[in-house]
Amino acid sequence: MNIVVCIKQVPDSTHIRVHPVTNTIMRQGVPAIINPYDLFAIEEALRLRDAHGGKVTVMTMGPPPAAAALKKALAYGCDEAVLVTDKIFSGADTLATSYVLAAAITMLNKEAPVDLVFTGKQTIDGDTAQVGPGIAKRLDLELLTYVAKIVAVDQAAGTIQVERRAEGGVQLLETRLPALITMLEGSNEIRFGSAPDVFRAARAEVRVWDRNSAGIEDIKKVGLKGSPTIVSRVFGPTPRDEKAEQIAFDPATPETATQALLEKVLTMPKVAKELERHQTTGARHE
Repeated sequence: MNIVVCIKQVPDSTHIRVHPVTNTIMRQGVPAIINPYDLFAIEEALRLRDAHGGKVTVMTMGPPPAAAALKKALAYGCDEAVLVTDKIFSGADTLATSYVLAAAITMLNKEAPVDLVFTGKQTIDGDTAQVGPGIAKRLDLELLTYVAKIVAVDQAAGTIQVERRAEGGVQLLETRLPALITMLEGSNEIRFGSAPDVFRAARAEVRVWDRNSAGIEDIKKVGLKGSPTIVSRVFGPTPRDEKAEQIAFDPATPETATQALLEKVLTMPKVAKELERHQTTGARHE
């Protein structure tokens, strides 16, 4: 199987701070990591390769330092790595990013037909979950989102079965290949890189593609020019003034304790104000 995994290098969210004056994310001194959701995609791709043969190519769009994330993926066991980087890609939103990655995957497909494309369900810096579906739409691939388990792959029939998490339960789906899969968190656990893979990753050369190598035909669709999304500002949540209050109750009388807690909540200023607003609105509609 020829599998492509699209990943992203993101700032470690545990170290991110918001500038108090400019309200922008402060990235200086923040370590970069592979997007955690993408690790589930990498592991699932490696498991399929181990079971069915083939190769796993890991790809990212980003600045030159993003090659470190690709090297890390090679250390986990991925076979090849492609960094799609060009100054004109800067400022890209999900629409422009999916255009670039789809073009790059098309170029890989010319070298060897791509059977599966994996992504994480979303990234921790954007949280939009749009890039994977965007790639699938541009490449006319079957799309399977929020996949929790790969059930079976029939290469002869060109089909794949998966379990997909959905509201109200789990769906068992089957579709044809090629397809794009976005993996859900907790679906597996990334392996430790073996010593041979770690040494190989250290020596490996990451393939670096600019806009021409990636097959970008319309530069108006990349970077800021191809990004209709505008972020007006980024801000941290306002600290709450209220402090937690502990309510004591007798475990022997749970019903009385529940009633006391309910009455306490309903008399809280914010809750009481909201109830009053709803009652007033309801009266007007009557």
